[in-house]
Amino acid sequence: MALGACTSEADDTSATDLEKANSDGEAVAMANAIAAGSFMDLQLGAKISGPQGPEPKTVFSTAEGNFADMTSYVACPAGMDSCDPANAPAGTVYTYVHIVYPGEDNDPTTGSGNGNDSSDVERAEVFRMTRPAVGFTGEAGYSKAEALAAIGPKADVVISCDNGALVWTVSAGDGGNQWEQAEPLTFYWKSTVPPSGPQDAYQLKVNYTEANAKGPFPGEAAGATNACMAQGQ
Repeated sequence: MALGACTSEADDTSATDLEKANSDGEAVAMANAIAAGSFMDLQLGAKISGPQGPEPKTVFSTAEGNFADMTSYVACPAGMDSCDPANAPAGTVYTYVHIVYPGEDNDPTTGSGNGNDSSDVERAEVFRMTRPAVGFTGEAGYSKAEALAAIGPKADVVISCDNGALVWTVSAGDGGNQWEQAEPLTFYWKSTVPPSGPQDAYQLKVNYTEANAKGPFPGEAAGATNACMAQGQ
């Protein structure tokens, strides 16, 4: 059984690592790529509970309508049974987790609500920040198991930096199965700075348009580093 588990993890990794660029955008992402961790390998502690609770929900929208739901949370390291930034020890690293549902998550009480407010989502390609990742430690990743479930073994996800912001490029090649309607995909990144509340900081390129959303994001912090900026990206 142990051998089987190791084989499964190895297959998972090889199937989702970006191996070649199929477009100019992917070539740029490859050039600036950072190592992608696996969400399944994370060991997290308690979640921060803010004004909207421990798992705030939001929606990616444009003037024309809503295109996706997102559930987020921010967790302290494993072993911390309570996650209160006001009382957290110095050096605490916070893990920001974002679960993106193209179209909707089929829960009428959250996000886009009952039914899809936009046309059917046929292709989601990029999840990214729209501002520099304050306190970014250099560690980020996604759920490789979910990428395989949504897209199949051809799934390619690469993480890159763009002027200090993190970008997850999701490639499924041309035609065939894509990251599409009601297929959740989890992304994460780590910061030394806790969230200051929901901010307009996230964007999803979906159905060839750019939809924006608020979500937990670090506030400004004097002296906080950003691994993207350290790389000149």
